Amino acid sequence: MTIEAVAHFRSPVEGKFGLPRQSGLASSLRGEIHFTPAYRNPDAVKGLEGFSRIWLIWAFDLNPQSRSLTVRPPRLGGNSRMGVFATRSPFRPNGLGLSCVELLEVDFDCPGAPVLRVAGADLADGTAIIDIKPYLSYADSFPDAMCGFAPEAPQARLDVCLLPDAQGIFDPGQEEALKEILSLDPRPAYHSDAQRIYGIRFEGRDVHFRVEGPRLTVLDAVLPQK
Repeated sequence: MTIEAVAHFRSPVEGKFGLPRQSGLASSLRGEIHFTPAYRNPDAVKGLEGFSRIWLIWAFDLNPQSRSLTVRPPRLGGNSRMGVFATRSPFRPNGLGLSCVELLEVDFDCPGAPVLRVAGADLADGTAIIDIKPYLSYADSFPDAMCGFAPEAPQARLDVCLLPDAQGIFDPGQEEALKEILSLDPRPAYHSDAQRIYGIRFEGRDVHFRVEGPRLTVLDAVLPQK
């Protein structure tokens, strides 16, 4: 059996650092799905406009393949080990991810159509998508299911503040998405140095920030040096 990408994801987040750790945590984060030439045909998505959510099966192509039987989930502080198949770690034997995203639009009229516009994805820009399937609430939703060591979504979020050098650079929607993903605290769980400056690539700019206590301060958003 040959597995190939059917599409690629387009996101304002260009690397894995800064991505939400699960889909749906940053609902304001927008992205697009662009099909490869073999599937760039309206027939491939006929009927999909009738669904509000879709499943994406995709490749962890920014992570090396891992044969480790245990991983350290960020949810447990990055120090406790759990079985790889009891986690959603990106370090997996076959490097496949599974995400449920909101389908905002099936665009049949833009260049390269059809293009799917989605919200709440946790995929980096350029990620290869292996398959797309519609979400079915009667088959895919089990509100009473046990959720082990991650029984609910993270509740605590950082207060995000933009300094003047980072203001007015992004449009309101982009700024909202940036604030939302940063509020989730992208740092490794074991990092707590208030003086350390971190950076993510967002909308083609290097966004630098610092975290002190419950407050994250965005210092600037500059074009990358060539």
